[in-house]
Amino acid sequence: MRPVGLRLRCGRTMRPLSLRRLGSVVAVVVALAGCSAVPKAPISSTSAPPGTALSGTATAARVTVHGPQGVASSTAEAATLGAVRAEGRAALLTHHLGVLAAQGEVDLYRGNAVRLLIDGPVTFGAMKAAIARAKVRVMLESYIVEDAGVAAEFADLLLRKASQGLSVALLYDAVGSLASDTAFFDRLAAGGVAVCKFNPINPLERPGAWSINHRDHRKLLVVDDEIAFTGGINISQVYSSGSSRRARPRSADPLEDGWRDTQIELRGPVVAALARSFSATWAEQGCPGTLAPVNVPVASAGQRVVQVLASDPRDASNRIYTTLLAAVRASRVSVHLTMAYFAPGDEMVQALCDAARRGVDVRLVLPGTSDAALVLHAGRSYYSRMLDAGLKLYEMEHANLHAKTAVIDGVLSTVGSSNMDWRSFVANSEINVVVLGDDFGQQVEALFERDAAASKRIDGPAWAGRPLRQRLLEGVGRALESLL
Repeated sequence: MRPVGLRLRCGRTMRPLSLRRLGSVVAVVVALAGCSAVPKAPISSTSAPPGTALSGTATAARVTVHGPQGVASSTAEAATLGAVRAEGRAALLTHHLGVLAAQGEVDLYRGNAVRLLIDGPVTFGAMKAAIARAKVRVMLESYIVEDAGVAAEFADLLLRKASQGLSVALLYDAVGSLASDTAFFDRLAAGGVAVCKFNPINPLERPGAWSINHRDHRKLLVVDDEIAFTGGINISQVYSSGSSRRARPRSADPLEDGWRDTQIELRGPVVAALARSFSATWAEQGCPGTLAPVNVPVASAGQRVVQVLASDPRDASNRIYTTLLAAVRASRVSVHLTMAYFAPGDEMVQALCDAARRGVDVRLVLPGTSDAALVLHAGRSYYSRMLDAGLKLYEMEHANLHAKTAVIDGVLSTVGSSNMDWRSFVANSEINVVVLGDDFGQQVEALFERDAAASKRIDGPAWAGRPLRQRLLEGVGRALESLL
């Protein structure tokens, strides 16, 4: 019997599935749709209304700056934050520091170098080069790890490092990587790679700690304590070519190849914090083996100040959501979002609309085509409300948009795995990094402008005249998005 084709959300390459595997996929979809919907854990902070900014003294009491030797002295902390203010927009930077502090304790890491990586070819090249240089350990975490193409290249590299005596660990999500052959992971394990499946679909694989809804949507690579990568890029063949029209064959399907995504490369003290995030998940999942310590002094690598935001659906509130919501509510100049899956709910949409009405330049680059059609339509159901408030909306049509980035007032930038939808907010483990300062903010702004220029702006009057079928799809999408 001919295999059946199926697409899994978030970067899974279209590929044939046997009826046995299709049955497993259907079972997962039914479970995801029937587990009393997505768990409605609190996502808003209870420490202060989002958008509140603390005074300078109160902010200082809640901000801790970490450096190569641990917690920085008060003198070093003041010098670090002073240098970030000196990049430009000092008043806005001080304002947003106060907004961050209003949400709770803030751990910042100084002395970092950061680099934006655009699309798969550049990102995979940098990640593979980092693994090749590893001296002690490699830790790779991804929602999707395929079993062929670029994933096979990563597998060969991991096996080579394991054969050299390094500690190599791979953590992949059971649902995201469902279509990958188990033989692929068995080969890695036999070659000395510690392999772990996050929340297996079969509850007997990890008795007492089973959750079908809780997925690991993080994308993280940490090599030694020297370099780390995070963002939206899975280990998937859909990133095999760049997203620009020149980089992709004219005949390429935007859902099949050349996805538009963003990753961030980090060096410096923040890398150890990202390594601790991986280690905590590894231990909590009961994964096999012990991750080797690095025991190498961490040196400063640059001037960037970075915050790590890791979210888990069991948290009292979602730090990624509350941080972004607070920044939007506190924005004074601009809010520029590039978002793959956009269906954020009334609270966030209202914050965006309120910002636009008080004169903030609010612009969003969103997908014009998507591997998650219901989420696409759910997001579009908010367009009329946002257009009426003065937001400027753009849809990317030439490539499948999978990036998750934001820059607020040019001084608070974030790159990570979290979408602006309910699965990211209340059902997935996600990880984002926040980079403070005008210098990096300008880089994210430039990338945003490039994406906006390559996208189609949504015209208000034309949108108001869209057909009834489109309106019906939007209603269905919004009603069902929280289940998917």
